[in-house]
Amino acid sequence: MGEEIEVIHSWSAPRSLSTSLMYSFAQRNDIEVLDEPLYANFLRVTGADRPYKEELRSKMDNDGNKVVKEVIFGAGVKKYRYCKHIAKQRVPGLTNELMKRGKHFILIRNPLDILVVPPSFVELGLAELVSIYSELSELGKPPPVIDAADIQENPEAALRGLCEDLDIPFQDSMLRWEAGPKSFDGIWAPWWYKSVHKSTGFAPAKKYPTPFPTSLYDLLEQSLPFYNMLKRHTRRSSYILNSTLPHPSLPVPANEKLLAWVGDEIVPRETAKVSVFDSVVQGGDAVWEGLRVYSGKLFKLEEHLDRLFDSAKALAFSNVPTREEVKEAIFKTLLTNGMFDNAHIRLTLTRGKKVTSGMSPAFNRYGCTLIVLAEWKPPVYDNEKGITLVTATTRRNSPNNLDSKIHHNNLLNNILAKIEGNNAGADDAVMLDKDGYVSETNATNIFLVKKGRVVTPHADYCLPGITRATVMELVLKENLVLEERRISLSEFHTADEVWTTGTMGELSPVVKIDGRIIGDGRVGPVTQRLQNAYKKLAEESGVSIPIYQKS
Repeated sequence: MGEEIEVIHSWSAPRSLSTSLMYSFAQRNDIEVLDEPLYANFLRVTGADRPYKEELRSKMDNDGNKVVKEVIFGAGVKKYRYCKHIAKQRVPGLTNELMKRGKHFILIRNPLDILVVPPSFVELGLAELVSIYSELSELGKPPPVIDAADIQENPEAALRGLCEDLDIPFQDSMLRWEAGPKSFDGIWAPWWYKSVHKSTGFAPAKKYPTPFPTSLYDLLEQSLPFYNMLKRHTRRSSYILNSTLPHPSLPVPANEKLLAWVGDEIVPRETAKVSVFDSVVQGGDAVWEGLRVYSGKLFKLEEHLDRLFDSAKALAFSNVPTREEVKEAIFKTLLTNGMFDNAHIRLTLTRGKKVTSGMSPAFNRYGCTLIVLAEWKPPVYDNEKGITLVTATTRRNSPNNLDSKIHHNNLLNNILAKIEGNNAGADDAVMLDKDGYVSETNATNIFLVKKGRVVTPHADYCLPGITRATVMELVLKENLVLEERRISLSEFHTADEVWTTGTMGELSPVVKIDGRIIGDGRVGPVTQRLQNAYKKLAEESGVSIPIYQKS
């Protein structure tokens, strides 16, 4: 008499190496296998036509719930029972016990590798696989997900990982089997298993694919989002260029589940992407702004939008969204994320998608692409103890080449300077103009204090920042003397106080430049005074976020 057995459920779409994986598990000495035990019930419920339909229904039990109780969860002679299920065969009317009991995992395969004949979306069963994943997650046991491409690339590593996830020991016997039909094959094997019957193990994927049939393009577009949704839950994802980097932690973990505006919709973080034909991808052809949210208000929103539209006009963008449309996108993004304080927005407007790759804006015929990326983000610098700077050899762009008053996305000039700062272990890098005078840092404007006078470089080579302009106004309101002129590097080295300004970091004290201690190496009195004035202004002013109210 048999004993109670632990069931391992494999859920997959057709043509996903599911039969090969069943053969693999069948080689273990502690497992018995069942090949699609719910197939006859599926045919009964759906009325789907198969060449072997009558034979199958006469030889397999058509009562799905009876199969679940007596076949799938019936007594057995081995420790485990492996059940190969095709997702579409989980039809309405089946008992909840099917999902509640046993160990489950999901096998996926890229639709590009599955779609060689014209099936229907329902036949593929990818939506049902997502439903299975969600239902099991709600039951408190999210299933492991394994990609067929990972099995083909490294069978042993993939199977070891799957066994670990299923909490069963791996056995070397899973890597090979004898060619030919198996006693446990379903009666449909002569129609579908000819290729796998020739195999003796997992064969590597073909190096190069065959042309994809354009007749299946629409079905591919429908299917890929479901595949990608599940793929994010695999142990590792398969790419042409595999990365060995560990999954990074986020500076603010809450941002893992943020929602972003892209184009004309709000989407989750992992699907917040632009087209490969977008100008920002093709040539960094976009303009941007950084905004901060304080106590339910957007600080200096109108000024930032003024500069965004000025930059877009300077770059001759066409089909630009209206000011109200941009505002609505910002408000909706913040409200959807519930971000009303201590948040930062990266607002980007690209020239838009092109009809074909190339430099010419004549190819941009879809209109601009708007991106609203809101994150939980405190100031990025240490505004209490101060930051350190080094001077970069990379010079700031001259207006002869690219006017810094255009707030564009082509930031390579700044990035090269930032690399120098990173390599030196500094927070940022000072950038000089072509004549050797200080322009700004790679990310911020810069000020110094000498004998009570506040001095900042002309905005000829640097971006005339909105935070910079705000601080200049505060300097005058505090009855301090303000100068705007050319400043040499040595003046910064010998200054009494130095600070930088920018939306991302607000007003950040600088305590060391190129190894020289600024003042006494602590935050100076003028810096503190202006920090307090800036904080007060940010708390008291700004454009309020419309509060959602039920109608």
